[in-house]
Amino acid sequence: MKRILSLIAGLFLAFNAMAQAPAAPQQKIDELVRLLQDPDVQAWLNSRKEAGAPAASPASSTSPASPAGTSNLADWETAARTRVHEIIAAIPAIPAEVTAAALRARQDATSRGYAPVFVIFGGLVALGLLAEALYGRLVARRETLLGRLAPVGIFAGAMAIVFFAVEWPPLARVTLLAYLSAFILFRLAIVCLSAADIAAPLRVRLTIIFAVVSLAAATAAVGNPLGVPPVVTGAISYCFSVIGLILAIEAVWATSQRSRAWKAAVAAFLVVLWLIWCVNMRGLFWIGIYALVLPSILNTTGRIAGSFISDPASLRGILIVRGARAAVIALAVGWLALVWQLNPDTLGQRDPFVVALFYGGLKSVLILVCADLLWQLVKGWIDRTLRVATDTTSLAPADAARRARFRTLLPIFRNALAVLVAVMAGLIVLAQLGVQIGPLIAGAGIFGVAIGFGSQTLVKDVISGVFYMLDDAFRVGEYIQAKDYKGTVEGFSLRSVRLRHHRGPVFTVPFGELGAVENMSRDWVIDKFRITVGFNTDIEKARKLTKKVGAELQEDAELGKLFIEPLKMKGVEEFADYGIVLSFAMTTVPGMQTYVRRKAYAKIREVFLSNGIAFAQPTVQVGGDDKDGGAAAAAQAIRAQQASAATPAK
Repeated sequence: MKRILSLIAGLFLAFNAMAQAPAAPQQKIDELVRLLQDPDVQAWLNSRKEAGAPAASPASSTSPASPAGTSNLADWETAARTRVHEIIAAIPAIPAEVTAAALRARQDATSRGYAPVFVIFGGLVALGLLAEALYGRLVARRETLLGRLAPVGIFAGAMAIVFFAVEWPPLARVTLLAYLSAFILFRLAIVCLSAADIAAPLRVRLTIIFAVVSLAAATAAVGNPLGVPPVVTGAISYCFSVIGLILAIEAVWATSQRSRAWKAAVAAFLVVLWLIWCVNMRGLFWIGIYALVLPSILNTTGRIAGSFISDPASLRGILIVRGARAAVIALAVGWLALVWQLNPDTLGQRDPFVVALFYGGLKSVLILVCADLLWQLVKGWIDRTLRVATDTTSLAPADAARRARFRTLLPIFRNALAVLVAVMAGLIVLAQLGVQIGPLIAGAGIFGVAIGFGSQTLVKDVISGVFYMLDDAFRVGEYIQAKDYKGTVEGFSLRSVRLRHHRGPVFTVPFGELGAVENMSRDWVIDKFRITVGFNTDIEKARKLTKKVGAELQEDAELGKLFIEPLKMKGVEEFADYGIVLSFAMTTVPGMQTYVRRKAYAKIREVFLSNGIAFAQPTVQVGGDDKDGGAAAAAQAIRAQQASAATPAK
């Protein structure tokens, strides 16, 4: 459906070109100048001027003054009505004028020894097709847009060489140029249709419509050089426009899968656009066309531009894709300005306010396009840098820290830049539309001061966040604790930080509420823990075994890279109720100390038990003063029981 609407835009573009009346031939201008210099004609003109002055004077003195807008509207309505009547009256004269023009072109060619124009046209087309066939034999055709356009370029180049090498008769030259150009444009349209993903029924209808458009444009272009009156040329253009309108409506109804109500609405909209074009309101007509088809044209342009690059997310890809879309919008704006300039009798051009608003709107569109292109380039660079900064494996600590700082600051910079670009573009657009932005800026300043007094907490949060960033207090991905909040930093806004708790909940904490921040993921972590062993433990033996455990942990392929300082036993921390408390310490990378400690616990338990070092356990002493006697008796009973169990039965 989008392609149908794009087609309609091209159709009306050709009709608009047909309706532009070209300049009169030099021969007629010379004849007009000669008649104006004739004494009898000058005397008649003077008499008419003198007779018309008294009649006009009373009317001007007695008629009330009318507003300028009402006069402009009346003049425009009269001109539009007159033009429509002239076109309708000229339609019956089309066959005779076309036949006479064809005879003039034929006689102009045959009188100078050339073949008729249609024979020359057929010969040039055959020559171009021959050159295209030879190119196809020598070069393999590529199934890309450029590969399909290359044969058309060879076809056009071969015809252009012969056309410009021969001195054709004047009328034949103009006629051949118009129809050959239309034929080349038609072939280009066919290539684009074949390259696009379009269903066969729709492709056939679009081919027919482009053929009608090409023929209409060429016929309108040669009308005045061949002596066809401008009114008849306009009538021919209107007839072709009716044919194109009917074909477009038929294509909408036959190929669209939308509802009947939607099809009827599109058909009615096309009819309204055609009526606007008929009454010469070209600016309003093209605004309606852009609103209808420009989004689909931009999407198609972006897709075609993206097919020429491997990475659309790169700066080069963004520049090519967004630049192509910006170029299409700039061309559309330029064409709209040209159409407006070439139609000075348009109703809106007689009102200075409408003219200023129109040109201000065109400039505003270009400003917004430039702002969007700038924002997309900066946003693409920031997003790509953030993707790269997330991978910190196999990096030195300094490089990893720098990338973490990028992940922290770049999102804030992106948000601030988005606000800045939007505000600046909005102010420039308002200035182009005639709004005085000086008082607006001053009023915004006063309003900002009032808001500042009323939202001191918000200002405090924003300023606190700025200073946290300047101090590099924390970065994205680090684990921090502030007051009752702790978790991994996931992101920032202008006024708050988002913390993910290790159990899952997410805290959104304003910067002003953080206070002192405890960063647990910066540089290194010293992890200390204690183990209680029995009172009869050999402390020196435990120290040596701990040193051995630390060496084994550092040699481990998985754990070794997590150590900064190996596991060591600091010594006896205290004498507890049930044993001796030994203190251990190690230095690890941030965030991995818990994982390393669990591995160290398991290794120490295994080594201590295998070397006869028992861990202290809570015990209760029951008995009198003979503390060792009870224990000795119990031990003796256990040994006797074990000995009897080991003695074989007789």
